[in-house]
Amino acid sequence: MKKLLLMLLMPLTMVSAQAQSNDYNMVIRLNNGTKITLGANDVKDLTFNGNELSISGNTIADLYSRIARLEGLASRVQDKASPEWTFTVNGVSFKMVKVVGGAFQMGATSEQGSDARDDEKPVHRVTLSNYYIGETEVTQALWYAVMGQRPIPQSSHQWENAYGLGDNYPAYYVNWNNCQEFITRLNQLTGLTFRLPTEAEWEFAARGGNSSQGYKYAGSNTIDDVAWYKSNSDGTTHPVATKAPNELGLYDMSGNVWEWCQDWYGSYSSSDQADPVGPSSGSGRVERGGGWDSLAKFCRVAGRVYSNPSGRIYFLGLRLAL
Repeated sequence: MKKLLLMLLMPLTMVSAQAQSNDYNMVIRLNNGTKITLGANDVKDLTFNGNELSISGNTIADLYSRIARLEGLASRVQDKASPEWTFTVNGVSFKMVKVVGGAFQMGATSEQGSDARDDEKPVHRVTLSNYYIGETEVTQALWYAVMGQRPIPQSSHQWENAYGLGDNYPAYYVNWNNCQEFITRLNQLTGLTFRLPTEAEWEFAARGGNSSQGYKYAGSNTIDDVAWYKSNSDGTTHPVATKAPNELGLYDMSGNVWEWCQDWYGSYSSSDQADPVGPSSGSGRVERGGGWDSLAKFCRVAGRVYSNPSGRIYFLGLRLAL
C-alpha cells in the first residue's frame, strides 16, 4: 500500500493540528473552531501524528481522491460562520439557519398564560452555545434523497390514509429510531454531524433566539399567521414554509407536524443550565411544536409532550440541527 504524507500547508491550511482518531471516526478541528468528522470508511486510510496527516491508498488515484474529499469538506465548513448554510444531497437542497448562542428563560413564561402545563415548570435559565437548525422541517423529498424510499412506503396501508403527500410536505409517520437512521445516512453522505436538536435548542430557536419578541407561538401571538393546526389545516399536513416564519426565519415551528427532539422526556429543574441534553434515560423522547391536528395550546413555544421512540404517528416528523 502506498502512503502519501501531507504537511498541513496549502491547500489544507484551514486544518489545524488538533485532531482525534479512534476505530470509528476522525475529527479534524478547523482554525475557526468548527469540526469535520470523517466516518470509518475514511478513517481507515488516514492517520494523524502531530502536525502531519498521512493518507493511505493503493494507487495514486486513491490518494488524490482522498485529498479532494478533505479539501471539499474543508471548503464547505468555511461557510459555517455565515447565517445560513445550504446543502444539496442527491439533488435535494435544504437550508440550515445559524442560531447565535445566548441565555433565555425556558418553560412556562408569562406569555404562555393559562395554557401553560405543569411539566413546563419551573421556568429556568438556560444558556446555549451557537448551533444551526433547519429552516424547515425535513421534507419528504429530502427523506427520499437520503433513504431511497418515502417516509410512508407505498406498500404500507398508511399510504392510503396519508395526510399530505408530495416533495415539499414534511416527512411524517417516522419514529425517533427512524430519524436516527436517517441522520446516520445523511452524515455519511455529507461527512458532517447532523442530529436532532436538544429540547432547549428547539425552544430557544422557536422563541426567536436572541431576536425573540416574546411571542406565545413561534413568530406571532396570532397562531393562524404562523401555524397549520386543528382549526385551519382541513385535517392534513401542508407544504413547508407556507405560513409566516419566526424571528429567525424558521418555518412551521408551531404546527404542521410535531418534531422529535434528541432528549429523553423528564421534569424541569429550577437551576441554571448550560447546553442541557436532558435526562440520561427515560421511557419517551420529547416532541415539540404541535401539529396539524393539534389544538392551539399545544402549538406554543413552551409546549412539550413525549412518545415512545419506536412509535410511528401520522402527525410526527423532524427538524435537523448541526
